[in-house]
Amino acid sequence: MLRKAAQYINQSISNWLVKEEAPASIPLCDFERLQYEVRPADVILVEGRSRVSEVIKLITQSSWTHAALYIGRLYDISDPALRQLVQESYLGDPNDQLLVEAQLGIGTVVVPITKYEGEHLRICRPQALSPVDAHKVSKFCIQRLGMDYDVRHILDLARFLFPWTILPRRWRSSLFQHNAGAPTRTVCSTLLADAFTKVKYPILPFIERSEQGDVRFYKRNTRLFSPKDFDYSPYFDIIKYPYIGLDDLSMYRNLPWSDIDIVYNDDKDHLHRSLDEYDKEKQAEKQRSALYFNEGGPSNFLQHCEHFLKNNTPVLNTKERR
Repeated sequence: MLRKAAQYINQSISNWLVKEEAPASIPLCDFERLQYEVRPADVILVEGRSRVSEVIKLITQSSWTHAALYIGRLYDISDPALRQLVQESYLGDPNDQLLVEAQLGIGTVVVPITKYEGEHLRICRPQALSPVDAHKVSKFCIQRLGMDYDVRHILDLARFLFPWTILPRRWRSSLFQHNAGAPTRTVCSTLLADAFTKVKYPILPFIERSEQGDVRFYKRNTRLFSPKDFDYSPYFDIIKYPYIGLDDLSMYRNLPWSDIDIVYNDDKDHLHRSLDEYDKEKQAEKQRSALYFNEGGPSNFLQHCEHFLKNNTPVLNTKERR
């Protein structure tokens, strides 16, 4: 009886914490392009809209409140045993693009990436992760499908929402205490951190350099990782697909081009009109030169120049008129 009551209380708290607000009218990312570009073992960061998301934002000082691992479509999973595990956990379309995530109040599950359509998303891609290790990372997460979420973490989050003065000091969760030398982090990204640590891929390792100049990497406690650590890590490429990108707007069309059809020969040369007009000018110069020498020198040349400027055609000499 007491056990059922505790489960009911835990579930009620979870439902209250994960209740979401209405989404933004205009999304911040191009979801269709993100679907096209995402690869297996990519980490998908989500800016959540629930009450627990607001708590995570406050604690981590980051807008990213959730992280999930992309594992591809069902037929992208080469291992038959892993494919069977995914099929048992996900009954949707085999062509759906899938994520593995640890969800508050539910546990580790498989969900379609379309669950987050319209949300603010970001891809964090591990640099130079080998295909073998990418498979191991996905395998680690898939093998943990069905595991429960940390119940104590749910209670700690619920307690954190109450004002400090209501509950006795001894009831405060140590999970959120900012003690010196021990940064407080949420544990929602522990699953992904464990997966990458399993293949010795660095997220935010502790790096020590000896007096001799030797460098040594040390693993961090994976329970202290939060979604923002994948965004902050120098070992993950950050990939963004804005809803309206500059490439989509063809910004080159709005460059301040001159309305006059002119070209430069080089930086130091004078401006010339279009190449066709430039060739015409060269031809006209030859004609003027011929008139100058054949029809009486400077006086006749000035006459031809004046007529050319007015009519843009040379004056025919006496012989040509005949």
